[in-house]
Amino acid sequence: MKIVETERLYLRELLIDDKKELMKVLSNPESMEFYPNPFSEEKVEKWIQWNIENYKNYNHGLWAVILKEGEVFIGDCGITMQNIGDETVPEIGFHIIKEYCNRGFATEAALACKEYAFRVLHYPEIFSYTTTRNIPSQKVAEKIGMQFYKYFEKNGEKQIVQSASKD
Repeated sequence: MKIVETERLYLRELLIDDKKELMKVLSNPESMEFYPNPFSEEKVEKWIQWNIENYKNYNHGLWAVILKEGEVFIGDCGITMQNIGDETVPEIGFHIIKEYCNRGFATEAALACKEYAFRVLHYPEIFSYTTTRNIPSQKVAEKIGMQFYKYFEKNGEKQIVQSASKD
């Protein structure tokens, strides 16, 4: 079932059967350079299970990003509830398989998720956070209209939080 559709992409719920494709990004050391470690096969499976639980609990989570042309799985993007400092807030996150990076897919998917957060989920504000070293993710957040919100520390590293309010 398609949750969100854009010009080139659609987002649908993740399935356990997506593990092999999702491993192409979550288990790739280069793609996961801003995480403590790349994910093991078991951790990717737990990641999918966590999102399936999020669908039940919040009616959202990270979704599979599918390139319409060729029906190609290119990563995940969506909205999860994250603990940012002393707040639990809806956060847009994404992971795009390396060979599909720098083509605007993350921005296209993240913008669709931002609109979904406001239009369908009725959140008044949406957030994004990453380590201060992750400039590409910060640029995606800026491209979808997010601005600096605050800094906080996670995993012993300074994180930048960006946010956008409902228009």
